[in-house]
Amino acid sequence: MTGFELRPLGPYSLAASTRFLEGFAPSGVGPATDDRLRLAFPLEPSWQAVAISLWQDGPIVRGQYVGDHAPDAVRAHVARLLSADIDGRGFAAVGRRDRVVAPLQRRYPGLRPVGFWSAYEAATWAVLSQRVRIVQAARMKVDLARRFGEVLRIDGAELAAFPAPQRLLERSVLAHLPEIKSGRLRAIAQAALDGRLDTERLRTAEPEASITELQHIPGIGPFSAELILIRGAMAPDVFPTAEGRLHAAMRAAYELPGSVGLEQLQQVADRWRPFRSWVALLFRTAGEDDTHEIGGRASDPGT
Repeated sequence: MTGFELRPLGPYSLAASTRFLEGFAPSGVGPATDDRLRLAFPLEPSWQAVAISLWQDGPIVRGQYVGDHAPDAVRAHVARLLSADIDGRGFAAVGRRDRVVAPLQRRYPGLRPVGFWSAYEAATWAVLSQRVRIVQAARMKVDLARRFGEVLRIDGAELAAFPAPQRLLERSVLAHLPEIKSGRLRAIAQAALDGRLDTERLRTAEPEASITELQHIPGIGPFSAELILIRGAMAPDVFPTAEGRLHAAMRAAYELPGSVGLEQLQQVADRWRPFRSWVALLFRTAGEDDTHEIGGRASDPGT
């Protein structure tokens, strides 16, 4: 195994990230049995699988990995996945100037957005989860990983990575899925191989341009495009315009009438800059936790 470390700037909690992933069905992360977070996924651009094991040591996140990759590439990828590559020292200032954000930050100390390991995975989830229950889509994703993904072993745990895009192009891999889903998944796989789902490029481009570009892929609409950009490419400062539940939560929290539209909500969210994606995650997480406490989780945050 090869080791590496991350040094996030500003408050960060790997335990908070792990708890989030445990409740996020697409991640496939089960309840933790120790203080480590273990994940496996194909690493772009080679799409060869890597398995990682992470733990926190004070302000440092330490990691080990198995796979044929350079340490710098794995470190950069994991940092982006955990939002640990973003300077979070200014995040507290958002709460100081916004009375609604402050209690969310206190409720979830050290929680930063953590999402899919690439825009490619986020896009496949967007298609798998269309018109089915979240738990059913999660089972399909896990099944694809177990049957057709690369299996790696780390810390004594056996982890199956989601199939690389070139694997999804093999007709036998998706033959058991409905034709419309299999066709869209193959289109996503081809887009990934063509570079149209390059995670870093999507993240650093203008959000509007990335969202428009993503909708040229079959099966990707406005909601899915935002999911891919915010939760797949991990863009830190994008306000989700297609998430009705977030907008409803904002109206309630800021005591706004139901007639308040998207433009006004965007103006409210301008107070969250340059962490609009981060604050949106706190809203969704609180909403899901409150729903769970009242009567069971209806769906997963960000889906």
